[in-house]
Amino acid sequence: MKARKAREKTAGHGTSSRLLALLKPEGSRLMLVGVLGVLSVGLVVAGPVLLGNATNLVFDGAVSKLLPAGETKAAVIAGLRAQGHESLVKMFAAMDITPGTGIDFTRLGQILGLAALAYALSVFFGWAQGYVMAGIAQRVVYRLRQSVEEKLASLPLRYFDSHPHGDTLSRVTNDIDNITTSLNEALSPLLTSVLTVLGTLGLMFWISPLLAALSLVTIPLTIAATAGIASRAKAQFIAQWAETGQLNGLVEETHTGHALVQAFGQRQAMIEEFGRQNDELSTSSFRAQFLSGVILPAVQFVGNLNYVVVAALGGYQVATGVISLGAVQAIIQYTRRFAIPVAQMAGQMNVLQSGLASAERVFGFLDAPEEPAVPGRDALPAGAAPAPLRVELRNVSFRYEPERPLIEDFTLEAAPGQTVAIVGPTGAGKTTVVNLLMRFYEIDGGQILLDGRDYQDLSRDEVRSCFGMVLQDTWLFGGPIRDNIAYGRVGASEAEIVAASKAAHADDFIRTLPEGYATVLDGEASSISSGQRQLLTIARAFLANPGILILDEATSNVDSRTEAMIQDAMTRLRSGRTSFVIAHRLSTIRAADVIVVMEEGRVAEQGSHEELLVRGGLYRSLHDSQFSVAAAKLTTCNTLTTREREILGLVEQALSNGEIASLLSLKEATVKRYLRNISVKLAVVSRVDALTKQRNYGVQLRRRSTRTP
Repeated sequence: MKARKAREKTAGHGTSSRLLALLKPEGSRLMLVGVLGVLSVGLVVAGPVLLGNATNLVFDGAVSKLLPAGETKAAVIAGLRAQGHESLVKMFAAMDITPGTGIDFTRLGQILGLAALAYALSVFFGWAQGYVMAGIAQRVVYRLRQSVEEKLASLPLRYFDSHPHGDTLSRVTNDIDNITTSLNEALSPLLTSVLTVLGTLGLMFWISPLLAALSLVTIPLTIAATAGIASRAKAQFIAQWAETGQLNGLVEETHTGHALVQAFGQRQAMIEEFGRQNDELSTSSFRAQFLSGVILPAVQFVGNLNYVVVAALGGYQVATGVISLGAVQAIIQYTRRFAIPVAQMAGQMNVLQSGLASAERVFGFLDAPEEPAVPGRDALPAGAAPAPLRVELRNVSFRYEPERPLIEDFTLEAAPGQTVAIVGPTGAGKTTVVNLLMRFYEIDGGQILLDGRDYQDLSRDEVRSCFGMVLQDTWLFGGPIRDNIAYGRVGASEAEIVAASKAAHADDFIRTLPEGYATVLDGEASSISSGQRQLLTIARAFLANPGILILDEATSNVDSRTEAMIQDAMTRLRSGRTSFVIAHRLSTIRAADVIVVMEEGRVAEQGSHEELLVRGGLYRSLHDSQFSVAAAKLTTCNTLTTREREILGLVEQALSNGEIASLLSLKEATVKRYLRNISVKLAVVSRVDALTKQRNYGVQLRRRSTRTP
């Protein structure tokens, strides 16, 4: 327990130091803030002294008016002493009275005018202080956001794979906004409060050291109460922001996978999980706000005790002539003013603790390990990227987790202009090979060579500039379609964008949109279909004109007709370029120069489509499971009706052509009803897709009597 508290204390000090380091470039402006604060506070604390003088002027004038004109102050005091009024003698002796004169309104107006001017100038200097401080806070947070953006660009893919996206977004948005709020609402007001306390105490000691000393007794009590409560509040604020990140992550995941949540009937489960996390956030937020809210009442209670003591003792000193009535009034005002900034400091400490908790999360993000810097020693020749390149993987080993091997002793060579298809069951390492080629991860052993140059001798930017990718999961950003396509090459002309779109068969549907290429997509491109989104990413790859092309199930989101057009376009795109194609649907890779079959991180076999079929190995099992076994067993089922056999004839034909996706796009209501009756979607499409990911690739069909309607 003690060790944990010591670590938290050290981390807190480190966070504060780093936050102060961000303020270092603003040193001159911070000095200006301090000067403006001193002027503003100095004028504010001068107000009670001026008002005390005005009170003395009014009180002395009123008493003078009651005394007989023509007598002197000494004569009045002598008369009172003779009558035994010692209390009045002491009080009159401390007053500035002239019997029979009354209130000097001219001098009173001058004092009140001076007090009004002091308060007005204080407001002006306070406004200027806030204005300068707001600029400081925005510049500091601007630099912090720049650091975060640079960090995002330098983090390895491993970080994003191991951290919830919602929590990362919360750190770089909510937490940074909270730091901004803390700097604006805590730093400058905290400085003002400290100066107010010091200025108030200084004038209180100047007016009455005894009453000022009594006020000082409350400071240790206030500090003890504030520190004790604030330390507990900080822990709750840290928990609050951490749980906010977790809740954001859950919301982001649920929103992104909304269709899957509905399809698998997990809506209620997600609602319950959201409720659980929301309850945890609510609890920590309540505790943080409650504890921070207790600080102000506690400080005010101590201040009220001080006020009672000062008022009682001050009244006695006025009666005994020790100080004037105006001085006591000023002391009482200072007592109240003294309690207010102390209470404000408590509230500002609350805001500051929340900001430090957010800063700790942001600095934790900034401290995450980056991709190791690898300066390129062998620069690729100018213009090398568009030309076909040779890619070699020699005895490559890699694992995501040290204790779990994934790829071991993997060797593969792609000659310039060659198309290499990579197939295999789920978990075989196909996508991992792509990640290694793109250098999203560093290999643990072996070599990867690009045109004979070791990856370790090239920078990541040089490696990635040679590649173009089309993935199964499309990514489009909010903006015009034109800009989304041009993302593949900065500075591309309109003619080049249109040419790339035509090559990807995207031009036709783009021109049917209301604004054509100027049509603005939202962040999820929800206004166009998934197939159209895929076409745009393919057009982007055309425009990039890379030397090496990676296609990861690039036609999985398009129908059969569009797939045929895309395959034709891809054939032309791959011409003269080295290409890697990852696919589960073997109909898309029959024409590949080399097909590499992976199993458990190793190359099980490789060759052309015909060679692998003749060998009768793993590839043949995969091929048969997709194109023959399922259809054969379905057509021999003797319990089907005549109409169901006709439907299955269409299914068998689609299967033999590798057009499984077309089964999902059938529109005829009768056909869909028959498909439901015989569970073709389950037995052919879903089952075949699942079984191709299994090692034995066998087809396990249920009898019609046991199928789910």
